[in-house]
Amino acid sequence: MSKIQLAYFQVRGRAEAIRTLLVDNNVEYEETDVGPRDNWVNNWKPKMAFGQCPWLKDGDVELVQSNTMLRYLARKLDLYGANNVEASRADMINDGVEDLRVAYTRMIYQNYEEGKGPFIAELPGKLQCFENLMKNGGDYILGSKVCFAD
Repeated sequence: MSKIQLAYFQVRGRAEAIRTLLVDNNVEYEETDVGPRDNWVNNWKPKMAFGQCPWLKDGDVELVQSNTMLRYLARKLDLYGANNVEASRADMINDGVEDLRVAYTRMIYQNYEEGKGPFIAELPGKLQCFENLMKNGGDYILGSKVCFAD
């Protein structure tokens, strides 16, 4: 079995959840730094389906889009739930995290000085949604079994 390959920049960013999932599940992988900028633009970007990182290769499977990679690995590693309802719940949580990440990134890069106060003030309400969804009596999003969205 070939080792999973992951390519990204030397930052946490979009690949960090993928790294965490792989490490938490004792999956060996090999990571390649696509930087610096000239290397990225000339050697990696043209190969990417949407011209962006991260990139994951698992045997013959090549993927971009970080959330697609998470779901792929979740199905492969039995971290997606036992049925369609559980998988959909995991997707819902993951998409909620994505919404929060996008709002944070937009604030950081487009309106940091004026946006950080309102963002922080609204954060408890946004996190309360996740707290409410966790009130299912278990230790994990799906109850007693860990999933990729945890």
